[in-house]
Amino acid sequence: MARTIETERQGLVALQAALPLGLAKSFVATAELIERSGGRVIVTGMGKSGLIGRKIASTLASTGTPSHFVHSAEASHGDLGMIAQTDVVLALSWSGETPELADIVAYTRRFDIKLVALTSRPDSALGRAADIGLFLPVSEEACPNGLAPTTSTTMQLVAGDALAVMLLERRGFSASDFQRFHPGGKLGSRLLTVGQIMHQGDALPIVRRGATLSAGIVEMTSKRFGIAAVVDEAGHLVGVLTDGDLRRAFSAAFVDIPVEQAMGKRPQAVTADVLAAKALAQMNDARITCIFVLEGDVPVGLVHIHDLLRAGIA
Repeated sequence: MARTIETERQGLVALQAALPLGLAKSFVATAELIERSGGRVIVTGMGKSGLIGRKIASTLASTGTPSHFVHSAEASHGDLGMIAQTDVVLALSWSGETPELADIVAYTRRFDIKLVALTSRPDSALGRAADIGLFLPVSEEACPNGLAPTTSTTMQLVAGDALAVMLLERRGFSASDFQRFHPGGKLGSRLLTVGQIMHQGDALPIVRRGATLSAGIVEMTSKRFGIAAVVDEAGHLVGVLTDGDLRRAFSAAFVDIPVEQAMGKRPQAVTADVLAAKALAQMNDARITCIFVLEGDVPVGLVHIHDLLRAGIA
């Protein structure tokens, strides 16, 4: 097991060493070609290279580069129709001589569709035909017989990830962009922002500074969050009134005092673009169950711990 890991690691070391020798320029040229094309990245390959190609296409698509996989053997049976002239074909073949790639390569040459080769052999049929070659260094396979694709597929996979991340970074692809393509499961919930789950409008418990504490209690009770924002005449948040504040302020005729005498003067707040997971961490640190959402200094929303539980954040 250790030998396999070390052999494949050496393949990645060789891949990294090839970057300053021209491979990095080829990656940049590929990224620029994809950006100029205005189409999709069509990934193709056979066998183990095809399986790696499916993963590369999936990674590209999930990080903002429209992409899908076309099976090399199926391409000549009608699937060539999936490829448009504005697309860029990324063909994977370690040897560069995969027979099943012949038709799809010929199709790109006939209709002037850009072709990028991901291969270890620049002098191969695929390498010679391509507009751009991502030529990976030849490295020892971890398979003791030197036959089963092991190191080579690891290098292809990492090369595909490098291209996807390069395109992501050049595009300025953000966490909110990523969330659009990953709405389901735990990953989707981690990428939710506060603005997507907050209560707002008439649901917000708000009381003006100078109002009586009894008015604050009515507002807290009617909105059922156990908290109310205290705002000044301009609507800016100046404090929060909580159940704990009420207990601490309790005295004879306490309901007639102004709310600012009872409110907490250092309210916790976030903005709507903050990730909900980060808001949860802030709430945990402050040991609170609600947090207000501000636009400038004006409260525009509120998030309760139960909202985060329902969204799968907590």
